[in-house]
Amino acid sequence: MYITITPQKMGGNYSKSSADFVGYLEKENRGLEQQDMEHFFNQYGDEISAEEVVREIDGNTAKLEKHEPRFYSITVSPSKYELKRLQNHSQDLQKYTREIMKDYVASFNREINGRPITIDDIKYYAKIEHQRTFKGTDFQIKENQPYATKILQLKTEIRNVQDGRAEGNVKKLEKEIVKLEREAPHQQNGKRIVQGMPKAGNQSHIHIIVSRKDASNKFSLSPGSKYKASDVELNGKTVKRGFDRDRFFTSAEKTFDKTFGYQRNFAETYKARKDFIKNPKIYFASLMKLPTNEKALAFKIMGKSGIPMMPSIPVTQAQLAMKIFNRLRRGAGVAIKSSSIGI
Repeated sequence: MYITITPQKMGGNYSKSSADFVGYLEKENRGLEQQDMEHFFNQYGDEISAEEVVREIDGNTAKLEKHEPRFYSITVSPSKYELKRLQNHSQDLQKYTREIMKDYVASFNREINGRPITIDDIKYYAKIEHQRTFKGTDFQIKENQPYATKILQLKTEIRNVQDGRAEGNVKKLEKEIVKLEREAPHQQNGKRIVQGMPKAGNQSHIHIIVSRKDASNKFSLSPGSKYKASDVELNGKTVKRGFDRDRFFTSAEKTFDKTFGYQRNFAETYKARKDFIKNPKIYFASLMKLPTNEKALAFKIMGKSGIPMMPSIPVTQAQLAMKIFNRLRRGAGVAIKSSSIGI
């Protein structure tokens, strides 16, 4: 499960309205019949129009400063292993969305009128999508990039020869392109993976747009707060503040497991991914203690996630293994990030 929380893009040429983002989320509906479309929904309503979403989000921005985001985008991306557990992707993910938004409000260390925040205090709209395309940040694109660069250079050479600006053997250059296309490390259906190519397999995921202001348009609720859940003294009074992202990500996993009876492997947990980044020794020790079958699945999951893999190493060579593991960890980079706001 990968969850990102992203503030609305502000400044420059970006609009203060949610219209552009909502329009982007409508892309899969273009050209479809009404009965085949995926509609926006919230905690209690289905088949909500894009116009209503824009109207409600844009109209819920009282007293926000110009630099403050009007909304946050939450993207929830189940793994292929998790998706296999679902019976009906659209219905099951809609059900799951309504459950994790309860986890979302519970992760705020805030009160409204002296009581904890409830699901009725937030204004959100969600949409299920079933397609994804490769982006420049994907490890497949990055690792294919040297081949893409060389292929582009060869195509430029071919055009120069054909237009009389240079001399060369076009057929030889074309054969070199075919060779590079075949040698690129990441392929899909026999073709080099390039940016914008649709990803094969099941790609169902959830997009959620949640207003910065509460449903009453009086209180600001920011999941991007730099403060983790805490209590502080302000003007002689104890004030609650912050949003606990660790709690939200962990609760979202537990909610999925409970809702769908999913047996989560160590490598799929938010805690494991966090330890991989911040406490590799703890991660490595936990990984090596797993039963053989679970350890094998963990390595498989890591590989599919784009995390570089180490070879099979005996437990007795733990020191050597740790050195190798740390070198691989440094190369993992963005592949294992769990949140665009941070983890």
